[in-house]
Amino acid sequence: MEGIAGGAQRCFPNLNFSCRRLRRPLPETATLYTAMALVSLVTVTLNLMVVISISHFRQLHTPTNILLLSLAVSDLVVGALAMPIEGLRYVETCWLLGRLMCAVTPYVSYCLLSASVGNMVLISVDRYLAICDPLLYGTKVTLNRVKILICLCWACSLVYNGCILIGHLEQPGRFSSCHGECVVVISHVSGMLDLFVTFIGPSTVMVVLYLRVFGVAVSQMRVIRRQIAATAASAPPPRKSERKAAVTLGIVVTVFLMCFCPYYFPTIVGIDTSNSLSYFAVLSWIMLLNSCMNPLIYAMFYSWFRKAIKLIITLRILQPHSRESNIM
Repeated sequence: MEGIAGGAQRCFPNLNFSCRRLRRPLPETATLYTAMALVSLVTVTLNLMVVISISHFRQLHTPTNILLLSLAVSDLVVGALAMPIEGLRYVETCWLLGRLMCAVTPYVSYCLLSASVGNMVLISVDRYLAICDPLLYGTKVTLNRVKILICLCWACSLVYNGCILIGHLEQPGRFSSCHGECVVVISHVSGMLDLFVTFIGPSTVMVVLYLRVFGVAVSQMRVIRRQIAATAASAPPPRKSERKAAVTLGIVVTVFLMCFCPYYFPTIVGIDTSNSLSYFAVLSWIMLLNSCMNPLIYAMFYSWFRKAIKLIITLRILQPHSRESNIM
């Protein structure tokens, strides 16, 4: 404790009961700020590319892509807001943004992450219907219905996280012991509820639906292979498509589990979840990284996204009638 106190100063030197501030070496501070700024910039840039692509090109105004757009918007705001604020808190070891931001920031961050998870679940349902029920997909899944579901997803996220964080929103400083802290505590009971609502439930739905999608896709490829083999001397092997489907499935499920599972470690071991825990910053940043990975998983696998990026970077989207470009 003496070593910590000797290398610390006050968060607010002019205020009584100000928290102690751990002073990091300048090279460490510069490295941390650079790394976090790069992650935030990459997250914002990738998701912004998705937003511009889907919003600009009329050909991309499909139900599936509208879901991708909603996902990209939530992840973009995570990169632009949640990541810089969490980075500032971690590097400075003090809360410097005031009482109002202490109340609002955790709520906004949790809403964005919950909406992101909800959008991923809707995307998995969309793909399930598209592959497992293709004949009725066009009548079941329309733009208006998808927009309504997206609005419901965001509304549920706002209400749900308001209930989880109601105590913090009413009294943001109730767990703070000095000026310069913004302590958010989620009780073990609320944490267990959140574990099932935000992690176990969505992950189960995604795993089951994607496994079903993969099974149907493989069955369809086998039927196509038999038909080709019956009409041709040598049939081109569809193994590459099957492998690609398996790899995509594995990446989607694995990345989601890896990013969100560590955050629930305190709940799993039976303690309250609090950002005052010594290892909370690591858990939080692992979960935030999911917003950086989503555009890579859900968009980079599409050829239209690569074409759209080229048109955006070369500023060809500024040309007349570029909205009508054929990029599918």
